[in-house]
Amino acid sequence: MSSLIETPDRYGAYPRLSEAQIGSLEPRGRRQRTQGGDVLIREGEDGYDFFVVLDGKVANVEGHGTPEERLISVHGPRRFLGELSLFTGQAAFFTAVVREAGEVLRVPVRRLREAAASDPALGDLILRAYLIRRSILIGLGAGIRIIGSHFSPDTRRLREFAARNRLPYRWIDLENDPQAEQLLRQLVVTPDQTPVVICPGGTVMRNPTNAELARAVGLPTPSLTEATCDLAVVGAGPAGLAAAVYGASEGLVTIAFEAIATGGQAGTSSKIENYLGFPTGISGGELAERAVLQAEKFGAAFRVPAEARSLETREEGHLIRFADGSELCSRTVLIATGARYRKLSVPRLEEFEKTSVYYAATTAEALMCRRDPVAIVGGGNSAGQAVLFLSRYAETIRLIVRHDDLGRDMSRYLVDRIVRLPNVEVFLHTEVHELLGRDALEALLVEDRRTGDHHIVPARALFVFIGATPCTGWLADRIALDNHGFILTGRDTSRSGDERPLLLETNEPGVFAAGDVRHGSIKRVASAVGEGSMAVRMVWEHLQKTGRTDLSRAR
Repeated sequence: MSSLIETPDRYGAYPRLSEAQIGSLEPRGRRQRTQGGDVLIREGEDGYDFFVVLDGKVANVEGHGTPEERLISVHGPRRFLGELSLFTGQAAFFTAVVREAGEVLRVPVRRLREAAASDPALGDLILRAYLIRRSILIGLGAGIRIIGSHFSPDTRRLREFAARNRLPYRWIDLENDPQAEQLLRQLVVTPDQTPVVICPGGTVMRNPTNAELARAVGLPTPSLTEATCDLAVVGAGPAGLAAAVYGASEGLVTIAFEAIATGGQAGTSSKIENYLGFPTGISGGELAERAVLQAEKFGAAFRVPAEARSLETREEGHLIRFADGSELCSRTVLIATGARYRKLSVPRLEEFEKTSVYYAATTAEALMCRRDPVAIVGGGNSAGQAVLFLSRYAETIRLIVRHDDLGRDMSRYLVDRIVRLPNVEVFLHTEVHELLGRDALEALLVEDRRTGDHHIVPARALFVFIGATPCTGWLADRIALDNHGFILTGRDTSRSGDERPLLLETNEPGVFAAGDVRHGSIKRVASAVGEGSMAVRMVWEHLQKTGRTDLSRAR
């Protein structure tokens, strides 16, 4: 049968283990005979084991046992099963079912981590394969199914949450997908009750919140049982992720919190090409995914979604309260909340934001505007990266820039590529004055700032990259800010007495800031990573200075 032909190994997604590697795993697991039809990993299951196929063949399928069953891949001897959810604790996005009887080696995840720690080459091989497999699942549209209207803000919210957290999902468009009506009838759901989410394992959720969806698929949602920790990182963009890695690796009990998805603004970038060590570039989502796994390897914990609402200083430490009512006391705090996208000051923006205005350019957004005319506002690297990425999907792209030199704020390599794209038109010294359309965006009214002339530019989607404002509103008056709301640190701030804050320390002892939220930061991924790692060294200095080096982990 053709279905029993092994899936070719592309890009290292499906490697074979050597006999020596299998031999090193064998003492940590047990051999298990298999029969055709045996289920080794079940869709929707969390906490499943690691399997190595010793004999026979195993297929990964979606919708096992249903008329819609779909084959994902087939594996034979010396290949291993599973994907990234094995390490992250998320629910399995497919079922692994035996197609040809044989034998497998079953290893508990805890023992697998031990083996990977003692054999880094084995650990790297498995992790790299799992990262690629997650990307394959995302490309296939496996995993979660989201049924909803193209015009529904909640449908867009759920799609963006899934995409930002790199959860495999498939969107079933209520208006254009013939499968939508059939599925809704099966679920006894009417169109006005959408969006509906069908989770791995068959759980159906009607318009869930982000937190409800996170819990259903096994994302690390807030559940604070710890009385205290050594370092609380608020914000998990590049700065926060670096702090989580270095904090945990240095022995600090570290917990990182993020309101939407790890990666911050960088996580929305389709491709970062100038980050050290990735000569062919890497998407912001993938970079964040790797950083989370790295931090968790050292013992850091993550809570997503978790929105901080207030910060107080107490004798035993700093108390952070969250939007869901939970709270945590930490000896030190790193604020790495970054910045929110700045919005255009034009009429009807809020109306069109629900359906047609975007502040990120990832595959999720690209698929929503495929073959449409698109407008992008902005003259920096984020806008340039969006142009290059979206040009592969959109019919035409108009790049709208207020100043008269595309190279003023944009890297030269981006400018050189943009001017060569046949479906891209650049409007310099131009700004948007009005958004036009009925239920959805249809065009923009723009003005030439030199001549005062107005033009109508067709656009079914508008992408805005005009900078950002810091996410510091939750800090009230406790932390000193500059006139624009960015956090003052080091010599830019002061406190009572002769004591001077450390370089990244705020006016509040033991509270630090790093990344885009900090006054004077460079606003680059590499510099944010550097500040996050530097902050951990200063956390240690603060703990030593206050005589509080009896770490929580030692208790």
